[in-house]
Order: sequence, then structure tokens, then C-alpha cells
Amino acid sequence: MTDSSPAPESRALNFIEDIVEADRVTEKHAGRVLTRFPPEPNGYLHIGHAKSICLNFGLANTYGGGTNLRFDDTNPVKEDVEYVDSIREDVAWLGFSWVSEHFASDYFQVLYDYAEYLIQTGKAYICDLTESEIREYRGNFYTSGKDSPFRVRSADENLDLFRRMKAGEFADGSKVLRAKIDMQSGNMNLRDPLMYRIRRAHHHRTGDAWLIYPLYDYAHGVSDAMERITHSICTLEFEDHRPLYDWFLAQDAEGKFFQRPLPRQIEFARLNLTYTVMSKRRLLLLVQEGHVNHWDDPRMPTICGLRRRGFTPAALRNFCECVGVAKRDSFTDVGLLEFAIREDLEKIAHRRMAVLRPLKIVITNLAEGEVHELEVANHPDAIHGTRRLFLSREVFVERDDFEEIPPKKWFRLAPGAEVRLKGACLIRCEDIIKDESGQVVELRCTWDPASLGGDAPDGRKVKGTLHWVSAAHAINAEVRLYDRLFTAENPMDVEEGGDWRDTLNPQSLEVLKSVKLEVSLTDAKAGDRYQFERLGYFCVDTDSKPDALVFNRTVALKDSWAKVEEKSKG
Repeated sequence: MTDSSPAPESRALNFIEDIVEADRVTEKHAGRVLTRFPPEPNGYLHIGHAKSICLNFGLANTYGGGTNLRFDDTNPVKEDVEYVDSIREDVAWLGFSWVSEHFASDYFQVLYDYAEYLIQTGKAYICDLTESEIREYRGNFYTSGKDSPFRVRSADENLDLFRRMKAGEFADGSKVLRAKIDMQSGNMNLRDPLMYRIRRAHHHRTGDAWLIYPLYDYAHGVSDAMERITHSICTLEFEDHRPLYDWFLAQDAEGKFFQRPLPRQIEFARLNLTYTVMSKRRLLLLVQEGHVNHWDDPRMPTICGLRRRGFTPAALRNFCECVGVAKRDSFTDVGLLEFAIREDLEKIAHRRMAVLRPLKIVITNLAEGEVHELEVANHPDAIHGTRRLFLSREVFVERDDFEEIPPKKWFRLAPGAEVRLKGACLIRCEDIIKDESGQVVELRCTWDPASLGGDAPDGRKVKGTLHWVSAAHAINAEVRLYDRLFTAENPMDVEEGGDWRDTLNPQSLEVLKSVKLEVSLTDAKAGDRYQFERLGYFCVDTDSKPDALVFNRTVALKDSWAKVEEKSKG
């Protein structure tokens, strides 16, 4: 078929789109565009994977093609069905659907048959060197490798040994299958790379049927070719592996195994984010060592962690689009990610009032039991409608909104100061009540009944506007204030002998137990997102219960870190 979908014209093409466009012109793949997303199911996906997902699925969607979801399950020791399920959920949550789902294990028989073919054609051999000996024989970037003494085995001997490996006659690690390429190559990946190793481990799909398992560099290209992938998009660390990818497929010169044209591997720069660790191995350590609660801890850069924190699929997709596609690795400021979620939630999140650190106010000239019903907008955009609030004699405000001895340009509460309770009325502080330790525990205020609704009838200017909650109608809740997990811009940039975990932020989580929420939040459900007036964007956590709400702070209204960094640079 010929793809007639238009090329993206609203912006300049990135280098991958240039390649796809060139293939469309030559009709290399008869107009087809089929990409794949091939995660290893050995952990939860993080935001770096989100970039790859958006790139692979987005590219295919742009050109009227499709994307396969393929699980690279060639290492049974580290893989689990839990991770498979989480990957499916994350990709779907981001808003993408796959043409078909595959596992590398679907191709175990083909991979084995092709390996036998390579042995028979003299392109692969069984090697008895130990792991350390293989490393020694391979050499390094400055010295050439030397041939394994087992490289001269005949095809018949190699085939016999390979079949006996499969049958379980040899111990784990005693033999491997290697490709016979070039031990003198300047590309280390071409110095007779491993194709198969013996590993007695239960596989999550094939059980105990196989005792030998293929290595990624071998399985990857073969799997792509079996699915007739057109453009195999990888991160930049696989650039030096591309000649090996091509070599494995090119050995099928007669076309017995793979249809032509063969897939093309293309590399792009992976996402590196400041104040973040992007290694699944290190993220696993954070979980195992108890630095975070689980993979979905809202401080984690995992997709499930970001989802629990309150990020939206649109925000992550927009972030990935802003980062763009590059050929060189670089760091992206985490502030761009925070900007993306602020921008999205600003448009969709309903406004609510919550008091995190309550200070009680008694409005002395408002009678006991007197309640005024107020209609307040859910959002600056009127399309979102309104909600009801109630003003009663006792209300809560933020403790930080009062100063007994205020600094200059203080527009909030202070002795004798008048402020506006948002959407309600004007109040004036008349008296302060302290406990035995001298801490302020209550303010006595008066209100101007003519200002009901929030404006002064005589037009007098009141600069301070505070959020508040009626004490008689308040909901008690827990709020978790999350911050960046690391204090260092690059947690991996530590001095010799240092540990990246030393840069963990001890203030990355603060739990507030006595938060007061406005009554309209009574029916809030897990996953609901709101802007708490003057405080930030918050999401109902999965730990919530109908009578015990828990909110996670997704992001503050402004980037407080930027100010800290500016001061430190100054």
C-alpha cells in the first residue's frame, strides 16, 4: 500500500522524520511506517521511556502507520508479569494504542533456528572461555582482540555442542554461542559478540522449556525483522551497536528468514532530566533500600509515580514534544516538566480552598449559628461553572498569613489590618489570643456585612486576599507535600568515593495531618486534580478513603527552586 498521509508541515522536520520522508519518496517500504516500543519487563517505565513512547507512537501516527508493543523478555532472571502489566497500563494511559503485542520470547524458536543457520554457514561458534577470559581476549579501545582458541571448531562440532547446550548437558556459564565477526575491529561490539548463554531460570511465559537464552543485540534485530518493522528507533547508546544489528540481518543473504527491505536502526538522544536519576537499576535500589515507598512513589520519575502525583497524559506528551528529538545527549531542566503540568492544569483544574496549617479566626460580630451561602466560580473560565461555600462565625486561614509584627509591604493579616476572605467578605483583625507558651492560637476579627461577596461597597482598597475554610463545614484531610528527590542538579556527578544517594533531598516529603478542606471536596475521588488557591496543584491520592482524603501536591504555583538557585549563584 502507498501511504498518502501528509508530512508534518507546521514545523521543521526532525532528523528521524527526514529519514522517513526520504523512504516515502523512494517507496522503500511501499509506504508503510511501522515502529516498535520494546521495553524489557524488569522494572517500571520512567519519563525517559515516555519520550521514546511518544516518539515511536507519534511518528507512526503522523505518517498513518502503527507501532508494535514488544516486551524484550530474553533475561528471565530479572523479568516479571507485574512489570508487563504496568508497561501496558502506562502506554495506554499516555494515550497510545498498539497495532499488535509481541514478546521476544515469541521468536525463541526462530532465533534458535537462525542461530543454527549461522553456525552452519560458519558465522557462529561455541566458545568455552570463561566470562573473564572472554573480556581479556576481547581487548579494549587501545588494543586489538585475539581469537578464542575455540574459534576454529568445525560447523558440525559447533552445531552438535549448540544442540547439547539446548538439551541441558552443560552447566550454566560453561559455554556460550558467539558470532564470528572480527576480533580486530575498532568497534568493540563486533569482536565476536555473544549470542546465547546457558541459564537455568524459569521464564514468565515459556516456563522451563528453554535452558539457553539469546542476548539482546542478537534478539533485537531479528525480532524487528520478524515483525517487518520499518524504522527501529533506539537511544544513542546503541549507535555503536548498529553495525552489529545490520550484520546479524545481512547474514540471511538468501532471504530464508527475513523479508526485504530490512528494518533500519536510527538513534536519538535519550532524555536526561536535572535533579533526577533515570536508571531502572538505581530506581530499583531506591525502592529496595526504602528511600521511597514503591515504584509509584510520587517522588519517582516513573510514569506511575508521576500519574499518582497528579501529572496528566497531555502534560507528559507536551513535555516530550518540547524536548524534541536530538542527536546529542544533554540535560533538560526539570523546570520544563513542571511548567508543562502547570500549563495543562491551569486550563482544566477546578479551584478549591484548603488550609494546610490552620489558624482559627472568630468573627465576633457574626452571630452563633449564622451561615451565609456563597456561590463561587470553579475556574476563571465560566464554562466550568460554580460551587457553593459557606461563611460561618469561625473560619480557618493559613498560619503564615498572620504576622503580629508585620514587615514592610505586608498585605495579609496583622493587628488592625483588613483583608479579604476570597469570595466572602472583608475582615479586620481586632485581637490576638495566645496560649501559655506565647503562641498565637486564635484571632478575633470583625467583618463588614456590606462586603458579603468579597467587595467593599464604598470602594475602599484592600490589597490582601486570603483563602479560607469555614470551620463548621471543613473536611479534615492529609496532604503530602512532595519536592524534588535530589538536591543536586546531576545526582550522578559526585566526587570520587562519593555516592549518588548522598544527594537525596531529606525534605522531599512533608506530611500534614490536620489540613482543612472546603466542603465541596467531600466527594473527591482518587485521581481528581485541583488547584488549591494560592498553594499549588494537588491530586487525590490512591490511599484516600471516603472519610479520610489524602492529597498529593503535584507542583507549586511557581518555581520556588528557581529563586533558590538564583540566590546561590548570586
